[in-house]
Amino acid sequence: MGKLKQRLEHSGLSLIISLPANDVRLAKAALEEGADALKVHFNVGHRASGTHFGPLDSYEDIFSEIRSAFDGPFGVVPSGSLEGVAEEEIKRLAPLGFDFYSIYAHHLPSFMLEDHGLDRTFAINDTYDLSQVREGAQFGITALEASIVPGSEYGTGLSFADLLKYRYLADHSGLPVLVPSQRKLVTGDVPSLQRAGVKAIMLGAVVTGKTEDELRRAVSSFRGAIDKLS
Repeated sequence: MGKLKQRLEHSGLSLIISLPANDVRLAKAALEEGADALKVHFNVGHRASGTHFGPLDSYEDIFSEIRSAFDGPFGVVPSGSLEGVAEEEIKRLAPLGFDFYSIYAHHLPSFMLEDHGLDRTFAINDTYDLSQVREGAQFGITALEASIVPGSEYGTGLSFADLLKYRYLADHSGLPVLVPSQRKLVTGDVPSLQRAGVKAIMLGAVVTGKTEDELRRAVSSFRGAIDKLS
């Protein structure tokens, strides 16, 4: 059983930090403030952070150093397009210490559903029919990332309509649901996200900002809010 799968199945609400940059300093700051898991990127333009991430070769040493800093779930977004996914790079991820990948379903080629030693997670956006996710578990998928907020609404507040969609996905997907911070999540949202059946909150640049101080404050505050649930 992979580290992410084990975490989601045997722990309460988890805190995943999607780093705004591939930076060892930011990774260590997130871990020091209580992150349960980390996610990084390559070969992708990240809308929320306004950052473009280059090829895997550019970050191999950085990823290895981040991996050496902790033994929890460590994931990666390996591309921002279907054509940008290289099988050779996917085969390199587990040896580099990655535990899971995260990628939109429409960017996920069939070869990534084979066993590459990684937990498999996929994301859906606001254009998907939510009922489509029901068959994901049949393909050995570990978790679903509910990236369902339209890009034009990034940074706005969480609504009850969002929570209803998250609850639907938690009830009908057959998969643990991860919610990325496309909305400007605040610590007061944490109990409602738990009631919506969410298994992990994934904080990214919309909430963490891009500096170490901003990231520390965000991770620490959400860590405290999650710990109050138990």
